[in-house]
Amino acid sequence: MDLTHGVVYTPQNVARSSENNLDGASYVRVYWLDFTNVRRCRILPVKYFKALLNSNRPGVNMGKVALGMAGLTVAPGFTPIGEYLYAIETASLRPCPFAPGHMAVFGRFEEKVGNPSVAVDLCPRTLLRRILEDAKQSHGTEFLVGVETEFILLKSVEPLEPVNVHEWSTSAGLLTGSIQAVVLEEIADSIQAAGITLEVYHAESAPSQFELVVSPLTPLDAADALVFTREIIVQISAKHGLHATFAPRPFENSPGSGVHAHVSVHAQSEQKIGGQLSSHEAAFLAGMLDHLPAIAALTLPTAASYKRVADGVWSGGTYVCYGTENRETSVRVTNVASPASRNFEARFMDGTANPYLAFAAMCAGGLIGLRGMLPLEMQDCGEGSAAEMTETERQAHGITKRMPLSIEEARSNLRQDGALCEILGLGFVDKYLAVNETLETEMGKGDKVAQLTRLVKSY
Repeated sequence: MDLTHGVVYTPQNVARSSENNLDGASYVRVYWLDFTNVRRCRILPVKYFKALLNSNRPGVNMGKVALGMAGLTVAPGFTPIGEYLYAIETASLRPCPFAPGHMAVFGRFEEKVGNPSVAVDLCPRTLLRRILEDAKQSHGTEFLVGVETEFILLKSVEPLEPVNVHEWSTSAGLLTGSIQAVVLEEIADSIQAAGITLEVYHAESAPSQFELVVSPLTPLDAADALVFTREIIVQISAKHGLHATFAPRPFENSPGSGVHAHVSVHAQSEQKIGGQLSSHEAAFLAGMLDHLPAIAALTLPTAASYKRVADGVWSGGTYVCYGTENRETSVRVTNVASPASRNFEARFMDGTANPYLAFAAMCAGGLIGLRGMLPLEMQDCGEGSAAEMTETERQAHGITKRMPLSIEEARSNLRQDGALCEILGLGFVDKYLAVNETLETEMGKGDKVAQLTRLVKSY
């Protein structure tokens, strides 16, 4: 009896649905994402956009300070001097269903004058692309990422007031005709109209919390899709007078909101079999787990992120570990018996993270494992959780590291992880940490109510 299950996704059969036709478009929104995970855009009339496409290097000018700001505060190491060219990548064009007549496009930061290259090491999309190319060219390995997005709908930000209160996956959370049902369906329609394959949406556990799941894509396309999915959620919610937030845990006595990234590993030289990890899968997982305390600086990048890092709340726990279908581990191995759909669910990411940087960090950790074809010495947690084990039991399982419990600890871990810094680039790490520290200062101003309000408005 064949027990394999799940839709089969491979690097060869997935492709984002592109819509490069500008017919009927009046405007093009040029989007980028900075180190603080703020979606930014400039809106160009389509006539001027077409003129740009006919130029030698299609793009828009952008001050180099664009990547170095937290709010209006410029981080150390950045100045208002100098400009990048934000080079348009037409392959990323897609319609904006929430704004009829508008198209959306992403790009990459480039130096205006290249010496020896125009590539900008600080560009989030360029960084992710470089790591993916390294894995493919040096190790014949590619990755796919499918994403679960959790968010909360609010009637009011000051004070926080959810649209409704419901239980996990209950149909009562999406009653026909209710504002949340209307908004969720319009969001779902818009995601699909934007060329993103939606698999499911449902009510989650926190007040007015919902989840959307989209199908796997290559990590770069998956990050683009996640950024635009968030834009759709926020825009459609605002259209109906609601505020959508991806904040990690706005209600202290309720579950938090995370981003669960399902990463699958596809090696050209190795056939997967059911019931056990391939050597490439095992090496990738070993590397990612080994560097997870440092990776967290990019996947859990705010002080608020660590209100969600806890044991016993299905958020991945506080120990670096993995387990088969175990939601109390930082990495859940799912569909283990089905090699075609097997993947690693990374549960250590939230909505404050820049997905290009988060996926780059995950893949960089896995790449370190692939470079040395590291054996997976840590044992599966099985049906228990690391927090429930004795120290002796954890040692026997090879569970020796904790997740950082604060953003300060995560930053320190990243600074000390030489191998991860080498792949990400020392210049990038220094600049990212400077911006991250500035962000923490800005987000921490005022009393707790002011901080929460700022968090929910920002994310």
